[in-house]
Amino acid sequence: MQGLRRDLLVVAAILMDRQGRVLLVANDWGRRGRVRYTLPGGMVEAGETLLMAVEREVREETGLRVRTIQHLAYLVQVEDARRHERTLAVAFRAEYEGLLNPKDPDGHIVEARFFTAEEVAVKLDEHRPLLEPLMDYLRGERGRFYAYSSWGGEGVRV
Repeated sequence: MQGLRRDLLVVAAILMDRQGRVLLVANDWGRRGRVRYTLPGGMVEAGETLLMAVEREVREETGLRVRTIQHLAYLVQVEDARRHERTLAVAFRAEYEGLLNPKDPDGHIVEARFFTAEEVAVKLDEHRPLLEPLMDYLRGERGRFYAYSSWGGEGVRV
């Protein structure tokens, strides 16, 4: 990508309750009331492994503790030419323990709640790189790679 400003490495956790609902967190990144739902997760910090980062992000954003990482669910690449960024997001299926009690040190998380697959489809509808891989995963597809030309654009699934 011409003029690439930065590469972002992000992790996310797929956490499901006993009813099969998926945990999403509501992010208000700009603190302007524009909330976007995502899986719990975030940036991998310097010196962290992917697994360390997913455990930290889940704890910060939800108050839950990752008990075990079960497997790699999928990998997403988004080339955002408008922002001159390349994001590589790695999603893991994980088991958790504890009670929902978000204490996001950045103050971006305004809600953490479990949703049915149908509700997830509505909450993530505007963001294909978040929606399509997760819905495929919930239908039983594992270990796929997805590439998108933007956060709202068409994707390729491998």
